[in-house]
Amino acid sequence: METPRGHKHPLSQVIAEINSIFAEIGFTFAEGPERELVAFNFDALNVPKDHPSRDMQDTFYLADKPDVVMRTHTSPVQVRHMKSHTPPIKMICPGKVFRNEATDATHEAQFFQIEGLMIDTDVSLGHMKGVLEYFFSRFFGGEVQVRFRPSFFPFVEPGVEVDMMIAPSPDNKLSGRWIEIMGAGMVHPNVLEASGIDSTKYQGFAFGMGMDRLAVLKYGIDDIRLMYNGDLRFTNQF
Repeated sequence: METPRGHKHPLSQVIAEINSIFAEIGFTFAEGPERELVAFNFDALNVPKDHPSRDMQDTFYLADKPDVVMRTHTSPVQVRHMKSHTPPIKMICPGKVFRNEATDATHEAQFFQIEGLMIDTDVSLGHMKGVLEYFFSRFFGGEVQVRFRPSFFPFVEPGVEVDMMIAPSPDNKLSGRWIEIMGAGMVHPNVLEASGIDSTKYQGFAFGMGMDRLAVLKYGIDDIRLMYNGDLRFTNQF
């Protein structure tokens, strides 16, 4: 009798697919520590000292190391990458992040996030729109439109919320409606300078989205907690 073969978890499949799509357009893959210095998780990202995201009810601090947190986003990987690389830069950084919040069908205290960064001498929101439309079209298997709505994040200026709409199709239940998908924007000059990059010469865009949310949309999963409970009846479907 042939021994049953194992397979990748749906999140591992999503990470591999995302990495492959961005590699097609020249983005490199980067990783960083899950236990992160406050200096990288907040300070270098232009997050004010009194910003609510720094509070203990939102962030996990290490009891014996008050200057270390469980990273709340993968943006510190971008900071570390900028400090060790010279522009032009095109990178993505998928990884697990942690938020001190109650869990339900759409929220988890731990989840996976994908962030991207592009820096050069002539980068605009138009470049970001093109990159994201290409990615979503490849990932969801259909022509995708992207629109921006003004928003605020400390590490970008201007900041935008990004919505996507898959072209109408009888084969895709996501098609024909706008879906809020991520936050993004042009990298704040303070973030560039904190990372050792001349903001008078270079500019760039950054974006971040939850990979769990991408998996939920792609596979029609109705409870995000299913991806973390280890139930083989769920994972064997993929």
